[in-house]
Amino acid sequence: MYPPFDYFEHRRACVIKQRHRDARFDSLPDPYRGPLTSQQRSILNAPIAQLVRDVHDGTLSPIDILRTYGKTTTVAHQRTNCVTEILLPEAESWARNEQDVNLKGPLAGVPVSLKDSIAVGGFDVSVGYSRNVFKPYSEDGVMVKLLKRAGAIPHAKTALPITLLSFESTNDLWGVCKNPHNPRYSPGGSTGGEGALLALNGSRIGIGSDVAGSVRAPAAWSGINSLRCSTGRWPKVGMNTSMPGQEGIPSVFSPMARTLDDLTYFTRAFIGMKPWEVDYTVHPVPWRQELYDEALEKKPLRIGLMSTDGVCAPAPAISRGLDITASALRSAGHQVVEIPVSSYPPAATPAQGLQIASVLLCADGGRTFRSFFRTGETNDPGAAQINFYMALPRPLKYLWYLFTRYIRRDSVWASILRYFHPLSAFEQWRWVAKREAFRATWFDWLNQPAQQFDFILCPGNATPALPHGCMKEAVSSCGYTFLWNLLDYTAGILPVAKVDKEKDALPKGFRPANGIEKGAYRYYDSAKMAGLPIAVQIVGRRLTEEKVLGYMQVVTDALRESGTVYEHLDVDNLPEIDELEQGSSKKIPVDPKKIW
Repeated sequence: MYPPFDYFEHRRACVIKQRHRDARFDSLPDPYRGPLTSQQRSILNAPIAQLVRDVHDGTLSPIDILRTYGKTTTVAHQRTNCVTEILLPEAESWARNEQDVNLKGPLAGVPVSLKDSIAVGGFDVSVGYSRNVFKPYSEDGVMVKLLKRAGAIPHAKTALPITLLSFESTNDLWGVCKNPHNPRYSPGGSTGGEGALLALNGSRIGIGSDVAGSVRAPAAWSGINSLRCSTGRWPKVGMNTSMPGQEGIPSVFSPMARTLDDLTYFTRAFIGMKPWEVDYTVHPVPWRQELYDEALEKKPLRIGLMSTDGVCAPAPAISRGLDITASALRSAGHQVVEIPVSSYPPAATPAQGLQIASVLLCADGGRTFRSFFRTGETNDPGAAQINFYMALPRPLKYLWYLFTRYIRRDSVWASILRYFHPLSAFEQWRWVAKREAFRATWFDWLNQPAQQFDFILCPGNATPALPHGCMKEAVSSCGYTFLWNLLDYTAGILPVAKVDKEKDALPKGFRPANGIEKGAYRYYDSAKMAGLPIAVQIVGRRLTEEKVLGYMQVVTDALRESGTVYEHLDVDNLPEIDELEQGSSKKIPVDPKKIW
């Protein structure tokens, strides 16, 4: 379709989808409305294992669980605009039909929310593009089939950014998803809707995908837990994406949860469903309880502390979170060893890793994700910057590189500019070879006696959550997550504390050291950020999900013993948000009978 007709179709699709979503929320019956009952509060607070046992023995109905989380999902969506498709009417039907959901399974009755890119039969998989709507999938994708077979009940699909290349979660189709702690800020991306929903107790488990930090940034910015699995440990088929065929830095679907207990229980149960039997991309690696137990029992652990990657120094708030965590681990009897920037292998520094990962992820020059846009469809600010840099003529870009490298003396930003253009197949192969050499160098480096860490403790991101629109400047400050995608290491996020206006202020006279740091710090303001989550990242080796979850438990226990317990948001006691901040709009009346 040609402009302007394509633009009119785009606007029409956005209006209809948002009206339909609003109407489905408005049409929910009375059990989904009103304050939480005492039983529903107990459901929200019960360990996930207890909920499953209660469903198994018949003392708790999955419908009761579903309606509890239906209420909290509604509250979370009203505050953050985190839901794209509400599945509650269908979910009740699934919960009542043993042929749809196996209520004898290890996840019986557990509500699970899904990133919008995951296929659920009867619903669109829009990925934030209006071109993809009004095309419901005929059946569930592999992920959803496995969840239902385990007894879990999908109840919502959640927000993401158009292109999926952002730590924001905004698009024309669904609007702006907001941070649950402060609506002026992003909840992270690209799985931002899950971060917002889980932080407000609107779901028990969330499933997202991660190509440069897309389950870890939302966890860090929204104050929840997440696990970035290694490739081959988690199902991959039955999804949609903005970059099909991109394998330079593979995307990995991975779990998120409000609590570490939920995250561990779910990961164990889901891997126990043998996903390799239904998805050819999954390695036949069962859950290895002995590795989890070993991580819990080993003492002292030898922990590498990455206080900075030498590219973008973490903000004061993030450094404080690291200090709190390292101090707690030392008090618990573990050895925490600083990793100086000078110790990284010269041929494989984090700066070089950021260069390789950035070039490989955008090897097509952004052509693929742009191909799905309709006329007038708004791009993500970060992806728009990628387009800008990629489109510059190579001679001009080379002059810019020379100016940045030798006049401004910014070698880090210059290294990104130098090769950031669309690659030929010949060039792509050379960069994949660089990736493999980088991985081999890190493998050898970590095996040296001076390293041999049980895990690495590092920032989950250089800064806490940033405000909406920030990705225009901060799109390249993703090194603390992107490095582990390049290496394909397992990594988890733990919330530790919250930003303090006084403690986390920038020192007087602070000046960014390079262009990447400048973009990250452009919006850093401890006064405005007060109350936003501070998180740390726990990094293990490839395919060590059991160990990383065990190490996350060790860290959590050490923090608790030292008196540090992260305070989650309480959906029953949330501060008021005025109508302007909430972004409320007039509802379009639709007959509820046609929706329910």
